[in-house]
Amino acid sequence: MLVKKLKCLILLVTLACSSVYAQNYGVTELTRLAEAGDAEAQNNLAVLYHTGQGVTPDIQQAIKWYLAAAEQGRANAQLNLGVLYNFGMGVPQDFQEAAKWFALAAEQGELMAQISLAALYVSGRGLETNYAEAARYYKMAAEQGDVGAQLTLAEMNLSGQGIPQSYEEAARYYRMAAEQGEVAAQFSMALMYRDGLGVDQSYEEAAHYYRMAAEQGHIAAMFSMAAMYETGEGLEQNYEEAFRWYRMAAAQGHPSSQNNLGLMYEAGQGVAESPVRAYAWLKLASQTATGPEKERFTENREQLEAMLSPEQLQEGSQLSDRCLESRYRDCE
Repeated sequence: MLVKKLKCLILLVTLACSSVYAQNYGVTELTRLAEAGDAEAQNNLAVLYHTGQGVTPDIQQAIKWYLAAAEQGRANAQLNLGVLYNFGMGVPQDFQEAAKWFALAAEQGELMAQISLAALYVSGRGLETNYAEAARYYKMAAEQGDVGAQLTLAEMNLSGQGIPQSYEEAARYYRMAAEQGEVAAQFSMALMYRDGLGVDQSYEEAAHYYRMAAEQGHIAAMFSMAAMYETGEGLEQNYEEAFRWYRMAAAQGHPSSQNNLGLMYEAGQGVAESPVRAYAWLKLASQTATGPEKERFTENREQLEAMLSPEQLQEGSQLSDRCLESRYRDCE
């Protein structure tokens, strides 16, 4: 499948009675109203039997009243019934039946039903796999503000899975999720602005979204912030800020940041020159890197190594070992 990674959706039963019902009606009165055909009372009575609030838990009674409310068109009851069939709770697991109830609730705007039905269309459980239909229901949920749906729909637009590829639509949904604090979307928006995909190319806007992600601890975003400060691309050149962001990412075990931090110590850029600390970070970078980076970082370390005294090499190696053993808490 083309979507890089669909989040595993854990469906939660909406087991909360309305505050009015919870406060003003006991089980006896709810039962009377439910038996009289009140769909809201039927759903809330089902919730009580499902959770054991004020009654002995009884999943079969819960199913009875969920079904009664669902058949009257009550969306939250349809959702709850779909969840029971989806997981086989009190009924045989039946994805087709789950999909039927999710669809009824989804068309009424029930957010979790929209997400759940989309997931079934993606997995092909109970329904024929249909990415276009999945995208349609993810879009319903995304437009209601669900971050996970926004992120998934952005990825589907980016790859053209089930819908025509559209960088503009991908950027729109990434932005929606980014503005709600979704760190992966923030980083993706930065990349879109960096490369001019679906948006007007802008290093300044890229820096804006990198910063949002970096401040939430996104390591690659930290590295990108540091690089932009170092080069002056999209941000005013500032070696001290570059050093600060490299240091933060390096302390998370990021090899490229460790290498660049070592080079800054070696050159005295943004920090006082220190061959010993430079060697410590270059050694760490060469140890933690893989692939072509490992070869390049090892070469950087060896070049500095040739210029250091035995005492400096020993001190730098000890600092590197101490830093790694302390999980980057003791690196000075």
